[in-house]
Amino acid sequence: MKRIGDVTTRVSTWNPSRATEPVAFDYIDLGAVDNSRKEVTGAAGVSSAEAPSRARQLVAAGDVLVSTVRPNLNAVAVVPPHLDGATASTGFTVLRPTRDLHGRYLFHWVRSEGFIVDMVRKATGSSYPAVSDRIVKQSELPLPPLAEQRRIATILDHTDSLCLKRSVALAHLDDLKKSCFLEMFGDPRVPGSAGSLPTSPTLLGSLVRIRTGKLDANAAVEDGEFPFFTCASRPSRIDVPAFDCKAILVAGNGDLNVKYYEGQFNAYQRTYVIESADETAALPKFLHAFLDLYVERLRAQSIGGVIKYIKLPYLQEAIVQLPDLQVQHEFVRRAEAVAALSRDQRTQASELDALRVSLVTRMLARPSTDTR
Repeated sequence: MKRIGDVTTRVSTWNPSRATEPVAFDYIDLGAVDNSRKEVTGAAGVSSAEAPSRARQLVAAGDVLVSTVRPNLNAVAVVPPHLDGATASTGFTVLRPTRDLHGRYLFHWVRSEGFIVDMVRKATGSSYPAVSDRIVKQSELPLPPLAEQRRIATILDHTDSLCLKRSVALAHLDDLKKSCFLEMFGDPRVPGSAGSLPTSPTLLGSLVRIRTGKLDANAAVEDGEFPFFTCASRPSRIDVPAFDCKAILVAGNGDLNVKYYEGQFNAYQRTYVIESADETAALPKFLHAFLDLYVERLRAQSIGGVIKYIKLPYLQEAIVQLPDLQVQHEFVRRAEAVAALSRDQRTQASELDALRVSLVTRMLARPSTDTR
């Protein structure tokens, strides 16, 4: 084991406010790193005259950035070639490998469960937990010979590439259902938009029954038998159901997301529970596809301060371009075929993620003796 600070070098710093002439540069702040993709995705061009006080560290392509705040989120990334020479926030520890440490190996180490757990354990501050540069650099990593580091990094890079391809495929499938709806029926987000098939503009309120839940969000039970739909993106659980139907669930405040569920469930008091009033006129899954797009209009209409919310008339007065029932059935058939493909892809993606975790655990725990 070696301390990270023993196999990395210091980086240069500068103070943009002391530049004798205005200088434009790329700035990587904490928000520029996508902690799920582990990439720098939002670097911004700024002027030295307007630079944030934290803009200090000069980075090079291949440097590894480790966010020192909220280490449980593991916001880490490698500086890409197009940001060579950029300036990073002092909220990052910048790790520049020496000749004894392979950069990609280091990157995979700071993503590992062992490193994350160590940083979380050493973080201080309850509302804004953070670690220091010193803590990051004093933490240890296994250091096999350089050739072995390269081999491990190559295997893990390949696994990451496969995971990314799965994610891209899933994104395309998610877009396919929406694209099919847009082509057939027009865009609900654009007034007057028309698709390729005949439709009749119809008020959503005339097609559905809309209710809300009756419970506070804290009514959730950790291992409850039934789904409990709040305004969060994922449902909680609860022991007692209040609904048993095919429902489109629209979060009435906060995230304003849209979900679909069939069966017994319960709902938060600000969650709208929408049922088709007559399935010979409007299929529930067709209405779900409509609202899954129309929610963007709802977000634009939302009112309030910190927590935005929508009112019942915003739903009732939505215009649905309603095709005949046979066309709705055909759309639902296509959508369900896409959903089945998505489920298969998600299963394979989960298996691939589990494989990656297993590989990281084996290869980075004892890399010099167990890398088969």
